[in-house]
Amino acid sequence: MKTLLIIAIVLVSVAVVGQVLITRSTNSTEQHKYEVIKDYGAFEVRKYEPALFSYVEMPAADFRSNSGQGFRKLAGYIFGGNDKEQKIAMTSPVVMTNSDSMMRMKFMVPSDIKASDLPSPKDTSVHFVEEQEKIMAAIRFGGWASNDSIIKYRTKLQKLLQQNGIQSIGQFSYLGYNPPYQVTNRRNEVVVEVKWPL
Repeated sequence: MKTLLIIAIVLVSVAVVGQVLITRSTNSTEQHKYEVIKDYGAFEVRKYEPALFSYVEMPAADFRSNSGQGFRKLAGYIFGGNDKEQKIAMTSPVVMTNSDSMMRMKFMVPSDIKASDLPSPKDTSVHFVEEQEKIMAAIRFGGWASNDSIIKYRTKLQKLLQQNGIQSIGQFSYLGYNPPYQVTNRRNEVVVEVKWPL
């Protein structure tokens, strides 16, 4: 009995230490930089810096249906699936935007890599886009994202924007900040570009 208890304590300790290390690694990953322009409490209005993204497009579907396929394609590129077999650092967050006809998944290219220096992807479905400065509204939630939770917070953000007289522009996007094996301190957001100033 004592042996089982010791084994259980050791396993729990290893799991806790592992989650702490994973959280530190996530926090040290380069993120798309932004400045909070106004904090409304339930949501924020932010100014995002210009950035370069790699992306793939897939037929429109729900979040869960396309997330794995899109991630594999983009991860394949940054983990060496390119003409230079160059590994490119992972950034955060992963961005997913769903319209009526297609879903787009994006990874930000690390800020120290210029578009002209990017290796060519072996997978021809991987493309690149440079995005200019944007003003975005963002609402945050924890746990593991699901189709239902993304829809729930998109609807909540829509209502909050209407209540505060803020006009949204274009499609809402989901931002995921954590690897699937991170259990604690998970961060998810739903964002949309907004017309600013009011």
